Amino acid sequence: MSKKVLIVVTNESQFKDGKPTGLWLEEAAIPYKIFIKAGLEVDIASVKGGSVPIDPNSTQNDEAKEYHDVLEKMQHTHNISDIVFEQYDGIFLPGGHGTVFDFPNNSDLENMLAYYKNNDKVIGAVCHGPSAFVGAKLPDGSYLVNDVKLTAFTDSEEKAMQLENDVPFLLQSQLEKQGARFVQGTDFESHTVIDGKFVTGQNPNSSQEVAEKFVNIIK
Repeated sequence: MSKKVLIVVTNESQFKDGKPTGLWLEEAAIPYKIFIKAGLEVDIASVKGGSVPIDPNSTQNDEAKEYHDVLEKMQHTHNISDIVFEQYDGIFLPGGHGTVFDFPNNSDLENMLAYYKNNDKVIGAVCHGPSAFVGAKLPDGSYLVNDVKLTAFTDSEEKAMQLENDVPFLLQSQLEKQGARFVQGTDFESHTVIDGKFVTGQNPNSSQEVAEKFVNIIK
């Protein structure tokens, strides 16, 4: 029987000042294609379900054409609260700045992640996708990422983008506060970290590498 993966994406379309954001397209599209090619069954869900906003900065180079099939799937996503998450072998969390607003401290995501960690299922995330780990705790009250080796979009990358004042928190700092053993690679270059069943990538350029490593672990 083929393994099942749940991809969860953001529904948040703007920063607090109205600047557009959303899902960073390649962070979902590249892994989706890699998972399908590897014979995995893939469902896509979002925080509220329905249509997913795409960060316009992530479609500047014909990505919309290249990933038109995935974009189509982004028009009709499941709501995470309707998902029977126990039936999946792993979860994958793409980023985009939208995630820093609707992934953290989300009880549905927290329940899923706690279940996956406690049942030795695969948890993958790239760039700002690890925002889902922010505030997430296990039933015993400990932080999900405490003592987990991982990576995510770094504080220095956020500052290089001049977005450090637009986000509610700096992701690297937040994860480190919750006990994560954060491993920083070179800014804007592909960098992935594996710790048991946790697979994380630092930035959009890590999308392919993190997806391939996710597949190796889940299979």
